[in-house]
Amino acid sequence: MIRNPNIESTQFIHSLKTAGVAISNEHEVIERLEEARVWQYAFTTLVKQGQRIGISFLAKPGMQLAELKRLFSRFRFADHAEAAFEASLHH
Repeated sequence: MIRNPNIESTQFIHSLKTAGVAISNEHEVIERLEEARVWQYAFTTLVKQGQRIGISFLAKPGMQLAELKRLFSRFRFADHAEAAFEASLHH
């Protein structure tokens, strides 16, 4: 479902899925991140408020927390973003 694998935000979404995160309404997430000027901020906003538009993130069995930490660092998120993401994950 990844439309443009060269866009950094799309690479991040793919990496999340590889780490064991399922994303509801993934197409909407990808579109919004591609349109955002600062996609990391847009992603953090979707994590906090996305349920209103059908966006949620689900930790699949075997999800790798160490990989999540590495991803948030690699893609230059603010320090608090990873903790907010982990707190929002549905199990």
